[in-house]
Amino acid sequence: MTDKPRKGASKTADIPPKILKQLNKGTIESATLVEGLAVDFNTLLKNAFPEISKQSKIDIDKKLGITKRMMLMGNVFYDTRGLDCLSDLQAHQSDTVRGWGAYVIGAAPDITLKTRLKLMAKFADDSHFGVREWSWLALRSHIVNEPEHAIDLLKPWVKKKSSYLRRFAIEAIRPRGVWCTHIGALKDSPELALPLLDPLKKDPERYVQDSVANWLNDASKTQAPWVRKICAQWRDDSDSEATAYITKRALRSL
Repeated sequence: MTDKPRKGASKTADIPPKILKQLNKGTIESATLVEGLAVDFNTLLKNAFPEISKQSKIDIDKKLGITKRMMLMGNVFYDTRGLDCLSDLQAHQSDTVRGWGAYVIGAAPDITLKTRLKLMAKFADDSHFGVREWSWLALRSHIVNEPEHAIDLLKPWVKKKSSYLRRFAIEAIRPRGVWCTHIGALKDSPELALPLLDPLKKDPERYVQDSVANWLNDASKTQAPWVRKICAQWRDDSDSEATAYITKRALRSL
């Protein structure tokens, strides 16, 4: 028999002290976003990597936004160990620590976007929902700088067997996205992303379907006629339940 997934807390105040202690030790994964946000980075670093804690002497302000804290941790690990730390971080039991690994890839200077994506693949394919989100958020600033190149590099990803990797390709280039900088070029010209969107219009996984629909919903805020046109074309080309779901959800704000 396999253990049932732990039901996590939906409010910070409801996180049991024992669970919070384990999260801060890095011995368990967070079960909800709320639990992930409650992790004390300073305590986790001291427990999981005491030598890095002593060497960096960093004190992460808990009042900082979560993405800023993740970015700081990526810088800490890159500055102290470089990319050599990735294998240790990727293999760690804590999803937060694995997320730090994703941000190390984002922090590394002077490497190409192609290299960043290659290094990020394991984090993008992580079993934990949080690590998968950090994986694309950690590269967002680099993708914003060269979105068309990113789209070209991500074309093979939408053909991957893993639904996690297919979803990453879409989330990474969302015109608006969540907790991230917008991509002006895709807000103005969403058709640039069709090489990634079109192959997924009949994707069998709801996880991917939601991502494609959310991408189009983002685009509808600035290019509503184009989104209506694409959804109509997709419905004409496919009578699959997946396409029907994607297009309905894509048009929900119109």
